[in-house]
Amino acid sequence: MHKKYFFFDIDGTLTDNKTHKIVPSAKRTLDQLKANGHFVSIATGRAHYKAISFTDKINIHNIVCNGGGCIVIDDQVVDLQPIPLKESIHILEQADQNHVGWLLALNDDDTVIMKDYRFLETAGRRKELTTYLYDPSLDYHTLPSIMKMYLAYTKEDEKNYPWINEVGRLRMFDEYVIYQYDAKKDGILRMMEYLQAPIEDVVVFGDDTNDLVMFDPCWTSIAMGNGKDELKKKATYVTDTNVNDGIEKACRHFGWIRY
Repeated sequence: MHKKYFFFDIDGTLTDNKTHKIVPSAKRTLDQLKANGHFVSIATGRAHYKAISFTDKINIHNIVCNGGGCIVIDDQVVDLQPIPLKESIHILEQADQNHVGWLLALNDDDTVIMKDYRFLETAGRRKELTTYLYDPSLDYHTLPSIMKMYLAYTKEDEKNYPWINEVGRLRMFDEYVIYQYDAKKDGILRMMEYLQAPIEDVVVFGDDTNDLVMFDPCWTSIAMGNGKDELKKKATYVTDTNVNDGIEKACRHFGWIRY
């Protein structure tokens, strides 16, 4: 069987959004793909330390994570990209001028650092487990790199801040935005370079608009039936919903698994 290189989004693709657990048929399909000699990886916006808490449970050892900024092959981090430093510092300077609170993640863990309490006073605590470090002497101009930034401004505030788009950002919560590496496609391309494999053999599965960046005409892009319309329009193939065995059905349709 001709070897393919699979990259799966997690939330809404592999997992049921109601239970946050992997769909049983999806797990069965991943195991069968590996048994058939295919390469299987996750492609996620999650940081590495978060991604492995999921992949370890389902016996997956290859990951494009941190929005494409981190490449993991056989459980080894082979590439870890911070966000652009010059642009990030400019955003922080503008945030300070506009009294916008911020937090910085400097490493691959749940620790963030702050020089004041403006973020917490404006947005409250982050919506996930976080270790907060307070350092009033922090000077971000001296930092060698920044992995992520969290800025406390609302959707309504955005029109007042023309500087906010200099680095890729995600809004998952009303109270704050996340600045992080946001290029899953680039991460997949770097993974394929490490593997010395042809990009036309890539297969990606996704469901949401943040997966648009990895849907490319150079390879096979499969949208879940529960996915966004924008993604379906860009897809090579639209399968059933994730909870209705969409991953398994697509892989059987293309002949990548047979049982």
